[in-house]
Amino acid sequence: MKTLAKILVLSSALIGSGAAASDMVKVDGGSYRPLYLKKETPMISVKPYQIDKYPVTNAEFAEFVNKHPQWKKGKVGSKQAEASYLKHWIQNGSNSFAPKPSDRKHPVTNVSWFAANAYCTAQGKRLPTIDEWEFAAQASATQINGTAEEGFNRTILDWYADGGRSGLRNIGQNKPNYWGIYDMHGMIWEWTEDFNSSQLNSSNADSQMFCSGASVGASDPTNYAAFMRFGIRTSLQAKYSLKNLGFRCVAK
Repeated sequence: MKTLAKILVLSSALIGSGAAASDMVKVDGGSYRPLYLKKETPMISVKPYQIDKYPVTNAEFAEFVNKHPQWKKGKVGSKQAEASYLKHWIQNGSNSFAPKPSDRKHPVTNVSWFAANAYCTAQGKRLPTIDEWEFAAQASATQINGTAEEGFNRTILDWYADGGRSGLRNIGQNKPNYWGIYDMHGMIWEWTEDFNSSQLNSSNADSQMFCSGASVGASDPTNYAAFMRFGIRTSLQAKYSLKNLGFRCVAK
């Protein structure tokens, strides 16, 4: 009986501490050829990792800022976020802001890289690298690499062309991809850990990656959807807080 009791206590503890893990899926990893590499260049290896099924929501981010008040609207310094930080939240008291009830299940946007990174760190996670994000994002509903499927990139480009005019919606409304990940496309842009490493660590080692549109020597010059993603990444600064830019986290 004592052994059984210990098992039950341990199970309860694991359920409590692993609640976030239940909202993550495992990506087995593999190899892929990033857009900026030539076709004859060896592919990039991506190690296995876990990634959030959904983008982080307003409700989840609100819980985070309540526990970490330095990230509340009006408390964050100008070097860590623009004035537009959480501008879509409404005043909920003299010095308090919260998302609208109708927006709670929408992906959180208007958050800087610093805020997104702090959130993931607080969960014992981190932001995905570009390679991790792109590897997961190339999956269609049925294939690990669906980029060659008819209409795959066209659907993404149609969303880019919309320019956010359709507005945001609750997460998880579309079908998941091969890995079980929702809303990788057609919802928001997403921060990555190394969104522009030349700005984060003053290194130019990856400057070719952020050519912002030149397709000479690219592995797939027709993949305009990927060019758009690399293009916007090179235009970002870590303090930017944009209305259609959010994030999700990863863990090993």
